[in-house]
Amino acid sequence: MTLTELEAIIATRAKASPEDSWTAKLLAQGRDKTAEKLGEEAIETVIEAVKGNKAGLTCEAADLLFHLLVVLHANEVRVADVMAELERRQSRSGLAEKAARQT
Repeated sequence: MTLTELEAIIATRAKASPEDSWTAKLLAQGRDKTAEKLGEEAIETVIEAVKGNKAGLTCEAADLLFHLLVVLHANEVRVADVMAELERRQSRSGLAEKAARQT
């Protein structure tokens, strides 16, 4: 599965009834709740990484990616836009990019 395919699945599920779809239920609660859920998943991902639990990290990373795409959907940001930004950043080193953002 690609991120673009997952993005399409989320868009479809967003149109479903909140009683029938976790995605629709989460989106119905608003952007704040979707962002909060993303934060929870990020913390769980970090915990599994620190523990060195490969299986747990794999599962939590899947949750994190899914919830990131839900947040992007809630904010009308497309995966293609994120990928274009990453591509734009490839023109200079990561250290130079980070330094430029701090000014």
